[in-house]
Amino acid sequence: MIEHLVTSGTFSLDGGTWEVDNNVWIVGDDREVVLIDPAHDADAVAAQVADRRVTAIVCTHAHDDHVNQAPELSQRFGAPVLLNPDEAPLWELTHPDRLPDEELRDGQVLSVAGTELRVLVTPGHSPGSTCLHAPELGVVFTGDTLFRGGPGATGRSWSSFDDIIASIRGTLLALPAETTVHTGHGESTTIGAEAPHLEEWIARGC
Repeated sequence: MIEHLVTSGTFSLDGGTWEVDNNVWIVGDDREVVLIDPAHDADAVAAQVADRRVTAIVCTHAHDDHVNQAPELSQRFGAPVLLNPDEAPLWELTHPDRLPDEELRDGQVLSVAGTELRVLVTPGHSPGSTCLHAPELGVVFTGDTLFRGGPGATGRSWSSFDDIIASIRGTLLALPAETTVHTGHGESTTIGAEAPHLEEWIARGC
């Protein structure tokens, strides 16, 4: 079971602040779930979870619009916050007095309700940006690494265009073409729909 919730708030970095809508993804069943990037509105996320057990709160990266409610939800549900350690500089901007609980490492497998989520570390949008691939469900949760229409932004601190292209080319486009891509913002897509456009993205440097 995959559930989708959109929450709204702001993203701030490098002295700028922007209004954003974020995709919150919930994977599990009627007993237990994993929360992926539960942003902005802890009450809305908690209402969606209801009385189910939260086994983990997974942050695909540590930009504030993806982690601002992670500690609050961790306290509410008694669930650990998981984040790649290379995201530490960004995490500390939002939560200087509270560390994540566990590290996300490439190749790690998280299990919830009989479903395996495979950790794919895909640096570029940020140093430790991470995707979650659920082969049995035919989906990958890409955070801000890959969107419908192109890669995530790399024009801000702690980002790299070359790295994100390498991550998409070497990791995400290696997944089956029919894999559904559930993104951090905006509409979902598929690997097959995005793969033909890689060289176009490189040519225009976006």
